[in-house]
Amino acid sequence: MHSTISIVTPSLNQGQVIERTIQSVLKQGIPGLEYIVIDGGSTDETLDILRRYEDYLCWVSEKDNGQADAVNKGIKATKGDIIGWLNSDDVYYPGALSAVLSFFEKHPEVDVIYGDADHIDVNDEVIEPYYTEDWDYERLKEICFLCQPAVFFRRRLVNKAGLLDDRLQYCMDYEYWLRLGAITPFIRLQQKLAGSRLYAENKTFGARVAVHKEINDMLQMRFRTVPAKWIYGYAHAVVNQKCYSHKNSVQNLRYLCALGAATLNSFFKWKRPVSVQDIRTVAGWISKAFIMLFRRY
Repeated sequence: MHSTISIVTPSLNQGQVIERTIQSVLKQGIPGLEYIVIDGGSTDETLDILRRYEDYLCWVSEKDNGQADAVNKGIKATKGDIIGWLNSDDVYYPGALSAVLSFFEKHPEVDVIYGDADHIDVNDEVIEPYYTEDWDYERLKEICFLCQPAVFFRRRLVNKAGLLDDRLQYCMDYEYWLRLGAITPFIRLQQKLAGSRLYAENKTFGARVAVHKEINDMLQMRFRTVPAKWIYGYAHAVVNQKCYSHKNSVQNLRYLCALGAATLNSFFKWKRPVSVQDIRTVAGWISKAFIMLFRRY
């Protein structure tokens, strides 16, 4: 018996690119493909585009409670053995779904697979490869090395782990991978499967402080602690949004003092007590800045 696959696309006002997303799914040429678009009530050209393709996909447009809620609706409305989640500004590469289905059919014991991917721009040009690593659950706690549209999982796993946490706005995928990874290992498919769009209006790219805060809150809730890498990432995001200049040693000192203060505040918020090594790291930043300043004079 062959496995079936369902693809869910959450959508809201992505009329500029959603047709390319849809075409990237339909051109996979998968017999019996189940494809559903859950639109949150778009007011741009999205609905006109969806109507043009309604012979090939299912869609609904109604107000929802955000991206995670839309994905959950799609998962509940579909029946495929394998589930993929493709945002309305991302694309699958040719042959991606065939490779995914083939792997799952050859490895019935595997519940989650992921492949490599690219960051692409608004014109579908590759910006850079998406940073991806071999599977390591402890490492996943420190860095999200999975590209969301390149991850596929069995429906039977949803019955164990539940649906996405719809309270999250930015890191619902990361939280879900951590939840699934606690149940079963992921298997890496050595093939590029998807393009993840990156541009200034992108939700996560344009709200880095909010993204990092939500991730840290989520990690603390799930594991009762936050890895130091995420603490440093949040502090850098907070300080960098203030656009400090680095043109001279005085400005560099101001930047590093602000970064040190933000880092220590973040540790007190999410990871107490602060380790001696982390205090030394922050002190090292500031002392180097003072040394550069004194050398100038």
